[in-house]
Amino acid sequence: MVEKIERKSLAEQVYDQIKAEITNGTWKIGEKIPKEADLMSNFGISRNTLREAIRALAHIGLLETKQGDGTFVRNNSELNAIMQKRVRESSNQEILEIRHALDREAVILASERRTNEDLESMKKYMKLCHIAKEKRDLKEFVKADTALHLAIVKASHNDLLLDMYANILEEIQFSITSTTEINPVESTHSGHTALVSAIEKRDKEQAAREVTEYITLFKRIAAKNGDN
Repeated sequence: MVEKIERKSLAEQVYDQIKAEITNGTWKIGEKIPKEADLMSNFGISRNTLREAIRALAHIGLLETKQGDGTFVRNNSELNAIMQKRVRESSNQEILEIRHALDREAVILASERRTNEDLESMKKYMKLCHIAKEKRDLKEFVKADTALHLAIVKASHNDLLLDMYANILEEIQFSITSTTEINPVESTHSGHTALVSAIEKRDKEQAAREVTEYITLFKRIAAKNGDN
């Protein structure tokens, strides 16, 4: 059976070309894209066509236009951009529920697959969590705690799980910050000593229980703060 040939509009073709510049790394995240006049000249298109393509790319989150400053690359993957946009529209409770699912699977896999190098990385960030806790430095604590969770996910040796986790990392940092602000780094789960110990012993059941305990605590704190 002969398939119908799809004819893309000029704006769609420009969309694809700009997206290619982003995904292949020519235009990197955080960089400002070329001026409108240059792009119009390079593509041989009108201003309206260019702006239509840029609006579509901004809508999904690949680009971000800042009034009076220009257009910047926000993300280098449509999937990443869409996921991050969706997560930003979610409540803190919803984010915590997703964290529970991802964290639980990550610690189970990490308990089975972690290497000595993985364990050293976890212990490094666990130590930094404790140092930040002693100093009552919220910013450094969140930074170290986020790095610790990422190290655990890396120890799962599941690239897809790591990609999914990395995609919501910014929102995970926010959820850590919001719950920590209410319960100022005093929780027995701060630094996740028991969790790392369970992973070291390859005790996946205990590791999973640790995740459920701290997520349940965070949910309770978030609910008390009205973050539903």
